[in-house]
Amino acid sequence: MTRQSETGKLGEDVAVRFLKKNHYKILDRNYREKWGEIDIIALSPDKVLVFVEVKAMTGPVPHISPEEHLTRAKLVRLQRTAELYANSEGEKLTKNGWRIDLLAIVIGDDEAEVKHYENI
Repeated sequence: MTRQSETGKLGEDVAVRFLKKNHYKILDRNYREKWGEIDIIALSPDKVLVFVEVKAMTGPVPHISPEEHLTRAKLVRLQRTAELYANSEGEKLTKNGWRIDLLAIVIGDDEAEVKHYENI
């Protein structure tokens, strides 16, 4: 496992803990289609289907913020994958609609800072 994939896995684990603490129900992790992947699929406390993109960096102060790693091309792939999921597997879950959120995480030595951007 590369350092980057270790950081990604750790970031996703931190994201899951953060979402659960905020009363989200985790439905799936690392959902893959041929053109994209969704890190976390969850149901928000108000029953909105949420597709979560996790961007994690190790600190203390990374040169580029995690948010800057979400490119336009990645967002387009994410939207396409989310639409496919919402229109097939998520049909029964989308009564209240769906959205894409970004969790930007900076992992320090003994804690992680999480920024939650809803409906990006």
